[in-house]
Amino acid sequence: MEVLESNRLEIVKDYISKGMEYPRYRELVSQLAKTGRTTGNLQSEAMINYTKLGDRRMARWDKTFKISEDDQQKLSQLKGNLVFLALTESWCGDAAASLPIINKIAEANPNIDFKAVLRDESLDLMDAFLTNGARSIPKVIVFDTDNDEIVGEWGPRPSIATQMVEDCKREHGKLTDEFKQELQVWYNKNKGENILEDILELLALE
Repeated sequence: MEVLESNRLEIVKDYISKGMEYPRYRELVSQLAKTGRTTGNLQSEAMINYTKLGDRRMARWDKTFKISEDDQQKLSQLKGNLVFLALTESWCGDAAASLPIINKIAEANPNIDFKAVLRDESLDLMDAFLTNGARSIPKVIVFDTDNDEIVGEWGPRPSIATQMVEDCKREHGKLTDEFKQELQVWYNKNKGENILEDILELLALE
């Protein structure tokens, strides 16, 4: 069922008020990884291992991703106040590769706040921002607090990775294990640049 735009707005604002700042989200994921747990209802060995892997990947991206001076300059020109509201889970590989980059973009301008909420605890929000009918994460909703409007959304993957996924599904009917490895290699080689490009384009800063 399609969610009315006015309802989407109220749902987004409600979850912004309840969202975690990025450092708190990172602390949550790290603590879960240390204690052998995961977010969500499914406390399976696979999900716990994905959380441990995600924590290591996020720690690496938190340390290594840098925004160039040119792109810093573009972000500094952003007018108004925005919130990046991310739907995520600790076990999500795409979120582990993406949220550290989104956070660095938010840190580049003091007028951008970054909040995270867990998908399985936020299904009314998730269902207002489905991707092709699916509850795909991460999903980042960009909200303009000055004009009280949703500027746009990003996710669950950067644009190049999205095309890669579509090509794999077209060829094999599903995402193969080999492709999942290939996708992770791509994330490592791309170094967050495609995510940064996507967000700059969304914010009309390219």
